[in-house]
Amino acid sequence: MTAPVDVLAAADPVAAVLAAHAAGGPIALRTSGTTSQPRAVVRSTASWWTSFPAVSELTALGTGARLWLPGPLQASMNLFAAVHARWAGALLVDGPDAATHAVLTPAALSAALDDGVPLAGRQLVVAGDRLGRVLADRAIAAGARVGHYYGAAELSFLAWGTAEDDLRAFPGVELSVRDGVVWARSPYLSAGYAPGQDGPFRTAPDGWATVGDRGTLTEDGVLLVAGRGADAVTTAGATVLVAEVEQALRRAGGGDVVVVGVPHPRLGQLVAAVGTDAAALAAARAGVADLTAAQRPRRWFHLPRWPLTAAGKVDRRAVADLAADGRLERLAAGVT
Repeated sequence: MTAPVDVLAAADPVAAVLAAHAAGGPIALRTSGTTSQPRAVVRSTASWWTSFPAVSELTALGTGARLWLPGPLQASMNLFAAVHARWAGALLVDGPDAATHAVLTPAALSAALDDGVPLAGRQLVVAGDRLGRVLADRAIAAGARVGHYYGAAELSFLAWGTAEDDLRAFPGVELSVRDGVVWARSPYLSAGYAPGQDGPFRTAPDGWATVGDRGTLTEDGVLLVAGRGADAVTTAGATVLVAEVEQALRRAGGGDVVVVGVPHPRLGQLVAAVGTDAAALAAARAGVADLTAAQRPRRWFHLPRWPLTAAGKVDRRAVADLAADGRLERLAAGVT
C-alpha cells in the first residue's frame, strides 16, 4: 500500500490533497480532539470526492461562490471545505464581507454573532461540535441560512440538518443505533489510523463503523447525538456520563453547556455545569428533574466566552481547569 501523505505538514495542504488525488494515493489527517490526544486518520481522497456533489447541493456552493474559512486548515473540516471549494469552482476569501458562504464551529459562530459580524444572506455550514437550536436560531434571525452536520474525522459525514435537533442521514449514509451507540455505513469512511496508532474507530464485518458516540434514532429518522460515551465524572463512587447530562441540560435550558468534574475532598469529584449564557444556565438548573441525584450538577459556573482549541472547538480541558482552579464565576452554591 502506498504510504499516506501527511497533507497537514505541507506548505499548502489544499495542493497536497489535490496532488494525492491525482496520484491516486491516500492521505493522513491529524485529528483535533478536544479531550483526547491527536491521531492520524488515513483515508482515500475518493472518500472525500464522492461526497462533494451532495455537499454542493445542500449548500448551493458552486462556480462563483466565495467561501470564508476563519478556522485553520489544520482542522480537517476546514481543509475539506477548502478542497471542496476548489473542486466546485468557488473562491476562498479572507473575511465575511465578500463571502457568500462560510464554514464555522459553533463557538466561532457565537463569537461572530456577539461581535456583529455581517452574516445576513450568507450560507453557513456549522460543524466541529453540536449546534444548539438557540444558537442556530440566532444566526437565522441575523439573516443567515444555516446548515449543520454531524460526523467524525474517521467517518466523515453522518447526518445533516439545521441544528442538533433535526439531523437526518447524509445522502449515501445508512445510520443505525445499536445498544445506544451510533453506527454508520457509507462510501465516505476512512481506512482507520496510521500504523502504530489506535483510537475509538471500530468496524464490523458487514461494513458498519463507529467511533463510539452515543445517540438515539427516532422513528421518523432524526438522529439525536448525545456524545462520546467515554467522557465521565466519578462522584461518590458513581460514574456519570458527561454526554447524558449535557443533553438533558440543553433540553432544559436551551443553551450550550459543558459538564466537567471538579475535585472534591470527600466525593472525589463534583459534577459541574459551565455555560456562557447565564439565563440558559438558570433555566437548566431549574429543569434537572430528568437527572438522577448523581447526575445533577452541584456547581454552576459562568464564563464570558468559551476557550477554544486551535481548531476553533470548545477546549473542554481548559474549561475543566478553569473550574477546578476557581477561576470561573460561580452562579449558585452546591455541595461542600
